[in-house]
This record gives sequence, structure tokens and C-alpha cells, in this order.
Amino acid sequence: MSIIEERIIKEGFILPQLPTVAGLYSPAIRTGNLVFTSGQLPLQDGKLIEPGGRGKVNDGNIEDAICASRIALLNGLAAIKSLTGALSSIEQIVKLTVYVASDHLFSSQHIVANGASSLLHKLFKDNGFHARSAVGVAWLPLNSSLEIELIVQCKLTTL
Repeated sequence: MSIIEERIIKEGFILPQLPTVAGLYSPAIRTGNLVFTSGQLPLQDGKLIEPGGRGKVNDGNIEDAICASRIALLNGLAAIKSLTGALSSIEQIVKLTVYVASDHLFSSQHIVANGASSLLHKLFKDNGFHARSAVGVAWLPLNSSLEIELIVQCKLTTL
């Protein structure tokens, strides 16, 4: 078990098995030393988590959405591990994009994204600092509350 996986457990989570893909795509693709994940939903055991993982986010369910962002992030890390073999191969979190299915007056997408960002900082320390976009959208696949994409820089020796 890597130090990153130990930190995941210390934060009260587990690294999930790679979620099953729902289409003709790969959960993650590597080019050179960069890994790009496909969009990751807040799924546990193949189902959107409740509460917080389904439907539109508003001021009344923002805390649940923050939790959902962490679950989606962990699914992204599982996709990276499936490709690289170990989370310890990650040298830097480069970019986090969080799409939030939002009620039309909701403007706190950045607060929802902070759930995933703060977990990245706890897990990867200084290497967890990243560029980020937090975007409100009308709908997401499976009526998910959010979707996360990651770009990470990995060690070249893990090819």
C-alpha cells in the first residue's frame, strides 16, 4: 500500500475498485508523463451515492455535494492507478475540472469543488496544488450532481 493510499484511509475513505465504464471510452489515457481521466461520477458500488450524488446542487444540499466531489475524485484516482499501477507514480496534480449540475441561481460551484481540492492537498501535500475549473451545467449523465476530470503528471519510469 502506498503512502497516498494510507492517507486516503486516514481521511476516512477507501480507494475504490475502478468503476465500470458506461460507453466506448477509457477511464484514463496516458500520453508521455501526463494522465487524463475521463469524467468521473460520485459512484459507489456502481450507483450514485445518496445523498448528494444525484440531481441538481443548490444551497440546501451543498454539503452533500462536497462529499460527492470527494467520492468522484477517488474514482478518478482509481482510474489513474489502474493505468499507472500505483498512486505513488503521481508527481503532480496538474488540473482538476469539476462540473456541477446546478439550480439556475446557484453560484457556489467553487465551494463544491473545494471538497475535491482539499482532499488532493491532504493526499499529495505540495504536489496536490493544481489549476482548477468549477463549472455549472444544466444536466450530467445519470442525473449525477457532479462530474470530475483530472490531469496528473506521473513519473516516466512507470511505463
